[in-house]
Amino acid sequence: MVTLRAIAVFLLTATVAATGQTGTASGAKPVHRESVPAPAEDISGMYSFLREGEFVQINLDQEGVTGYISRLGDRDSDRGEFLDQFFSKASVQGHNVAFITKPIHGVWFEFKGKFERGPGRTKSEDGYYVLRGTLTEFMTDTGKDPTSRSREVEFKLLAQPADDDDKPLKPKR
Repeated sequence: MVTLRAIAVFLLTATVAATGQTGTASGAKPVHRESVPAPAEDISGMYSFLREGEFVQINLDQEGVTGYISRLGDRDSDRGEFLDQFFSKASVQGHNVAFITKPIHGVWFEFKGKFERGPGRTKSEDGYYVLRGTLTEFMTDTGKDPTSRSREVEFKLLAQPADDDDKPLKPKR
């Protein structure tokens, strides 16, 4: 009986600690962490971008959202070179996705849109998730105000190696 009581106390203590609600016998108030709305699903992965060979990498973890765009430069100074533009700000809340990249050679991107399930049956097929929204490209030359160009885009999740959990269920006969 004592062992069961000790296990119950341990589990209760672990549960309280895991939720971040700690207190002391001296009457200290519980610690409340600011919660960030969790994404509806883990959409981490590599997505198509504007041209063949270009991509957007999105990584979701407990700390938030990170990622970058890998694209071919199209200015005189970087034409044909691959450029990795990391996110300076990014969020995934529910199905809403937004990010802004750091500028490279006077160019940066802003995306605002949503993700949804695409035609792919598993993550091992292209298009399991699709990002749809508005991509705005900002450009600036030295001493000039930035110009921008917006367009509606669709980025598809690129196929990932199959996991055992990622296989479609076969109907029973």
